[in-house]
Parts: sequence; structure tokens; C-alpha cells
Amino acid sequence: MELGLIALGILALLFLIAIVSGIRVVQEYERGVVFRFGRVLHRAKGPGLIFIVPYGVDRMVKVNLQTVAMQVPAQDVITRDNVTVRVDAVVYFQVVDPLRAVVAIQNYLFATSQVAQTTLRAILGKVDLDDLLTQREQINNELARVIDDLTEPWGVKVSLVEIRNIDLPESMQRAMARQAEAERDRRARVISADGEFQASQKLSEAAEVMSRNPQALQLRFLQTVQEVATERNSTLVMPVPVELLNFFERMGPGRPGGPPPAARSDQVERSSPEPALAPPAGEASPAAPARVSGLGYETPDQGEGWNAAGPAEPRVPPS
Repeated sequence: MELGLIALGILALLFLIAIVSGIRVVQEYERGVVFRFGRVLHRAKGPGLIFIVPYGVDRMVKVNLQTVAMQVPAQDVITRDNVTVRVDAVVYFQVVDPLRAVVAIQNYLFATSQVAQTTLRAILGKVDLDDLLTQREQINNELARVIDDLTEPWGVKVSLVEIRNIDLPESMQRAMARQAEAERDRRARVISADGEFQASQKLSEAAEVMSRNPQALQLRFLQTVQEVATERNSTLVMPVPVELLNFFERMGPGRPGGPPPAARSDQVERSSPEPALAPPAGEASPAAPARVSGLGYETPDQGEGWNAAGPAEPRVPPS
């Protein structure tokens, strides 16, 4: 009788231990993959309180369903235009099928990391350096698509891939700096030329308006004088409009609409009242009459008997 009670107590204790050891708690972000005698059950368990058969009958593997941010180590990549760069990235993924993540792959974290490194080198080796720097979003989408296709049989879903840093050689950095400086210089010259072109157009329009309204030119002249006078200068330069000079030219003597040319008051002509007689043979001809003016000595003409130096030798008529 006593032996039976002892055996019953031992059985009760073993049952209690089995109950306690078979209780498992699975978190909300976890799922439990249960293997019974080495064979996986058809459905993952959790979350919450679950019970498995103890004493080696059932074995449970917990799988985290949270999104994992994995850093891809820096990779030396040779771009399509033969430029060596060092690139690192970040891969965001999560497990969507716990059974395949445990059964189909030994270590899905390590496998995903290796796939990301090889894919990063393969994809970036097909693009130019300029595309790598300017079209980063498209390259990220391509990386995510390729890596997700490779990890899909493992029950891993890649949601995002981001290229984080691109290290360029110093020589390439200097070349790019010179290129950027030249581009900025070109833009500055284009903008300056465009500004001058627009200003010339506006000046042309303003000149056309002023040509139709002469009063506008006078007002502009007075405005310019006022602006110059505000500078407290000791010397004031008065610009004369070209139209004013044209006005005086039109009103000058001898012009249509202007006064007739006045006779010179300072010119005194000295002439003989009677025509000069022919000189006898062998005698020099008398000097031709001359005109004295305020502008200098003038000869009446440059006819016969005169030259640039004075009276010429007289001509003797043949006998």
C-alpha cells in the first residue's frame, strides 16, 4: 500500500513537471515553428501561450517577424566607365513565411547579407559613375527587386535597399570639382548674357517710346541731372542731347529754314577801277589785285601769272 502511494506521488510529480516544461510564451512579433520527432508541423504557432510535448518529443524554433535593417559592408565596385568606387548600403527585409525561413535556408540572415553584397557589386558594375550619383533612386529600386527575387524562396521579403555612402578616389573628386566649377562659370556667363540681351530689348523699346515723345527725352535728361547732383560732386557734367545738336545744325546759315548767310564784314577787297593795260615788251606785268581778309592773305584766283610762291615770270608775246 505504501509503495503504491509512493509510485502515485512520483507519477503526479512527473506530470506536473511535464506540464510546466511544455508551456511556452510566444511574443506578438514572433512565431514558433514546432518539430515533432524531427518533422515540422504544418502551421507555425503563436503568438501567446502555447504547449508543446516535453521530454524531446517536440522542439520549437522561434522566428522574428520584425523588419530587419541590415548593413551591407562596403564593397569595391568598378563602374561601367572603369571608375573604382567604394559603396555601402542598407537592406530592409522581414520574414513573411516562418516555415520556409527555418526549413529552406540554414541561416536566412547570413544568406540575405551575402546576396545583398553580390547583387550590389553586380548592379553597380553595369552603370556609369554619373548615373550612380544622379539616379540613385532608380538603382535602389533595381537592387531591391533583384534581391527580393533571390530571397523569395526563403520566405524573406526585401522591402527597401538604400545606397548609403559612395567613396570616390581623390583624383576623381578633384576632377569633379573642376567640372562643377566650369559648369557654374558657364551658367553664370549664360545668365549674364541673357540679362544683357533682355536689357538691350528694354532699352530699345524705351528709345522707341522716347523717339515718339521728345518731352520724355527732356524729362529723362533732367532726371539724370538730378541724380548726378545728389552725389555732392564738385564738378557737374551736363550731357547734351543729340537732338539738340541736330536742331542747331538745321537752323544754321545756309540750311533750309535758316537765315541767309551774312556777308563778311571783315573782308576788304582792293581792286583797280580800270582794267589793267598790257605791259610793254620787256617789262614785268603789274601785280594782280589782292584781297585782304581777316582769315589771311588771299589771291583773287589761281589764273595765269600766279603760282603758289608769288607772281610768275611775265610772258612776252612773239614779234
